[in-house]
Amino acid sequence: MRCDCRRGPLVERRLREARIPPRYQRCDLENFVTYPNERLLKAIERAKKFAESFPACEKGLLLIGPPGIGKTHIAVSVLRQVIKATGAKALYYDTRELLKEIRSTYDSTSNRVELDVIGPVMEAELLVLDDLGAERMTDWVEETMSLIVNTRYNERRPTIFTSNWEDTPDEGDLNSLVVRVGFRLHSRLREMCEFLEYDGPDYRNLEPNSGAEDLYRLWKGRPRRTLPAKASGQMRAQLRGPRAPKHGEQLDLKWPGGRAGS
Repeated sequence: MRCDCRRGPLVERRLREARIPPRYQRCDLENFVTYPNERLLKAIERAKKFAESFPACEKGLLLIGPPGIGKTHIAVSVLRQVIKATGAKALYYDTRELLKEIRSTYDSTSNRVELDVIGPVMEAELLVLDDLGAERMTDWVEETMSLIVNTRYNERRPTIFTSNWEDTPDEGDLNSLVVRVGFRLHSRLREMCEFLEYDGPDYRNLEPNSGAEDLYRLWKGRPRRTLPAKASGQMRAQLRGPRAPKHGEQLDLKWPGGRAGS
């Protein structure tokens, strides 16, 4: 083991290189406010166990739940604790920001190539990918994310994911995790991660100096929060303009609802 005099500067450098957003740079599992929520407490317990056992981790973590319940706080806390304890090369990325940076390398004026961005992501000893499934699924998104996840899986490098999309068994549910990330990636996630799904009140809506009792009261006093459902059922529309149908005729577009391209 490295002596403390060498590990100190290394840890500081690793923390700077981890790309942790300023808002989360002081996150810690010890300062995370909890309340009697069995699934939340289980997620905290598993996160602590993961951090303490790193790098001897059989599986990564996938934190699932509605926005504002502390998933990013927990994930970044584990990242910071691992860096402080081991000096590991760890990296944080919002999934949308990662895909945006990869796309930017395709610009002819860019000085970077795709491997400059994707290489460190695949090689990091610990990776946090925040907000998985937020990007609209396309062939390119699916192939890019599959490459990253499969490479890390094959190299046995632990990964922590967060996602707002529920892991429902209904493959026809447009709001399910399997639809948002694709069947192949979902299957791989099932094998490489422990799924930790919980709900709760939005921490961002709390008044200053609120505590565990306030959180518990909000959690019990409100219905379970989920992401807004997309439109369902077929919709009908009339075409107008030079190619409009005859008077009184309607054309059924057979659009199932939801966002275009979903």
